[in-house]
Amino acid sequence: MANVTSGVGRPGLSASVPLPRWLVLLQGIIALALGILLLAYPVGVLLVLTVLLGIYWMINGAFVLLSLYSDRSDRGWKALVGGLGLLAGILVLAYPLYSTVLLPSFLAIIVGVAGLVIGAVHLVRGFSGAGLGAGVLGIVSIIFGLILVANPFIAALTLVTILAVLAIIGGGLTIVFALWRPA
Repeated sequence: MANVTSGVGRPGLSASVPLPRWLVLLQGIIALALGILLLAYPVGVLLVLTVLLGIYWMINGAFVLLSLYSDRSDRGWKALVGGLGLLAGILVLAYPLYSTVLLPSFLAIIVGVAGLVIGAVHLVRGFSGAGLGAGVLGIVSIIFGLILVANPFIAALTLVTILAVLAIIGGGLTIVFALWRPA
């Protein structure tokens, strides 16, 4: 396969290479462990993940600001993203308990508002001739959106439980897949 920009061919990169068996097994074990931890200690694990997110935002913001020295393109956007990343990271690290409550709740509100908008669009489509299915989907989306917006904290805790169950199921299936896969 030839590279379009330089015309240089790279033999062997056209076919996908599967991940090694041990790496798939490790991913499954990590997902399973994270799911069990999220079910056993949802607030504690959420606190740790929130702190890690704050560290990531702060480091990313610093790197974006530092990249201004080597690349002057999009200076305004880079300064904005870097400054917001630094500020968000510092705030999350300064107030980890508040952030543990606010970040998932804010995510639940965003998903709830998206559910309301998507539900309204499907409801309009249902009345415009797209069929009963679109209308029912719109009503269900609006109901779930209202629940998320009305109770964002409870929705955030429920989201953590759902993610824990999905991590346990996905991790278990990944482990089974890795063990059944030929070496």
